[in-house]
Parts: sequence; structure tokens; C-alpha cells
Amino acid sequence: MIQVRPVATKADTRAFIDLAYRLNAGDPNWVAPLRSEVAETIDPRRNGWFSHAEGQLFLAEREGRVVGRISAHVDTLALTMPANRGFGAGCGQWGLFEAEDAETAAALIGTAETWLKNKGLTRALGPISLSIWEQPGLLTEGFDHPPTVMMGHNLPHYRDWIEAAGYRPAKELVTYDLDITGDFPPIIQRIVTAGERNARIRIRQVDKSKFEAEAAIILSILNDAWGDNWGFVPLTQPEIDDVGRKLKPIVFNDLIRIAEVDGEPVAFMITLPDLNEAIAPLGGHLFPFGWAKLLWWLRRPRARTMRVPLMGVVKRLQSSRMASQLAFMMIEYIRRDAVARYGASRGEIGWILDDNQGMIAIADAIESRINKRYTIFEKAL
Repeated sequence: MIQVRPVATKADTRAFIDLAYRLNAGDPNWVAPLRSEVAETIDPRRNGWFSHAEGQLFLAEREGRVVGRISAHVDTLALTMPANRGFGAGCGQWGLFEAEDAETAAALIGTAETWLKNKGLTRALGPISLSIWEQPGLLTEGFDHPPTVMMGHNLPHYRDWIEAAGYRPAKELVTYDLDITGDFPPIIQRIVTAGERNARIRIRQVDKSKFEAEAAIILSILNDAWGDNWGFVPLTQPEIDDVGRKLKPIVFNDLIRIAEVDGEPVAFMITLPDLNEAIAPLGGHLFPFGWAKLLWWLRRPRARTMRVPLMGVVKRLQSSRMASQLAFMMIEYIRRDAVARYGASRGEIGWILDDNQGMIAIADAIESRINKRYTIFEKAL
């Protein structure tokens, strides 16, 4: 018989974290996250997202043995978002889902739903772990290769168990894979060259020594560019501080570009070397020697893959030719440096909403292909 109970003690928290390592140990493409990072994510005192959200972690046990886990949570900012863009009034979420079998999955999801209904919520989205800015969606396509930094990976049969609980797809997110060792198609090269001749355009590297100022510029563009997107929830200052602290070690000036037109910042592109390549051999542990290996890698990272997690152009330019021109220029400049300075051979763009026609057109133009698909499911409670 399955018993589901709230996480209440430090031992419970350790069991909650440990379960994912046990259940995914046999999957060669699962990358064990650093345990310290997981612990920080689920700790309300250390994750700025909890400044506008609350949640509960649950463990499932069979005969005293932990066989599953889930989180149930509600984001008060998400409740204020328009309902036609994903969240809205009455919408709660669950995530951090792991289960040994279908019976356990059903018990966990049912418990999460009960928690949400007791909060007065009428609709559930999941899995979202925990914020939409962290790891949204269940991997439903692309199990044959590891995820890149900050992307999720799960067992294939989880989809069947979620759908058996009455859930249907609400939104799909995709990532695109491309070879970056060669030149882009001639038409893209001509667009980049034309942009270089335009005196109004400047594509510059960020200056990490001015981290906060550069982050503020990017955040301003992001909020404007992404404000109408499905699932958008504005980042709060505590979250911004957390993101900055976590990402700063893998921020490199030449991998992040800001596009200016007539001196005004109007677009940005963030690229990260795939940290998963460095942490995969560590098994989730920094000690006793993992920290030294990771610090050495961070000093001069050599990464096969570069991930583009965020890219944006201000709304007023999004339907213009200049928007795609700026995007192609930033992509090309970063591509050159990624190959020459970091030894990269592969790029991954995403996640991208599956109906984001602008980004899909850019991905198609540089001859990339969908390599992973993530699905966010929904159910009326």
C-alpha cells in the first residue's frame, strides 16, 4: 500500500533529493545535478522564487521505503497573469516528479491535486519544477542524448502515468540542435554582412565587470520581448539575484551579446557553455575532488556544446527585418567565438515555445533541427 506524506524533517529532505539519483541511475543520458544545487532549489530560505510562491514537498512510501516524490506549489505572480497565456487565476502547479511505478505516480499526483484544491485552485499545470524559469515540462522526445545545462531529463514512461491521471498537453517546448563548426547558409552570411555595413547597428559583448548594469539591460529587454509569451511570469529581484549568483561563474563576455540600434539596446543573446559536460562525471558530489575539477573547468571551459537559453528583441522591432538581422548577427558572432575559443562544435537553442514562429523561422534558417521536446500538461481540478 502506498502512503504519501509531507516532507517534514531534514531526513525527509535528504530522501526527497536522493530518490532521483536512485531511480535514474540506470539511464546513461541522465546527468546527476549537484546535490547542493537541488537542496538550494527546494529551500524557501535560499530560492528567491519563494518570495512570491509557496509549496509543499511530498514523499511516497511503500512498506517504509521511499518510492516517489512530488511538489505542489502556487505562484502568486502567475495567478495575476492572463489566463489565455498559460497561468491565470485558479492555476496551480506540481513538479519535481519521480516515481517507481504507476500506482505510486497516481498517488503522488492525486495528493498534489488535493493540496492545490485545498488552496482554492481549480486547474493544475505540471510538471513545472519549480518556477517556469527553472525546468518546465516533461521530456517527451529526445531521450537518446543528455540534456544541456539547466534542462531536464526524465524516464520515458512518466508521460503514460501523467496522462493516466487525466492530464492532456497544454504546451510544448522544443530545443533545436545545430552544427556550429561551419558557415551558415549564404543568405545568412549576406544578412550579417549587410548588418555590419549599417552604421546604426552595434553588436557588443557584455562586460562582466559591470555585471549588475548589464543584467539590468538584458532584463529590461527580456521583460519587453517575452511579456506576451505563454507562461511568462516576470522575474522578481530576489530571483534575479539568485540567477546572477548561479550563472556568474559560467558567464563569459564573448558568449553574451547585446545589440544596439542608434545607441539603444534592443536585443540580446545569452549563450552558456554546457556545464553538464563538466558535472556529469561528478555524480552529484562536489567533494572530495569534484569541486577542484569543476573550478579548473570554469577557469578555461572547453565544451562541445553551447546552449542558448535566452534571446530577445524588443517588441516594437519583432515584426521587422531588422529583428532577424540582429538575431543572425549575434548568433554568428557568438558561433565564431564558441568554436575558436571554447572548442565547441554543437549548439542548442531553447527552450522555444512550439508556436513561436519568429524563433522557429530563425532556427530553420540556420539549418537546425528539433532534438528535444518538453510537454507541460494540464487538468481541471
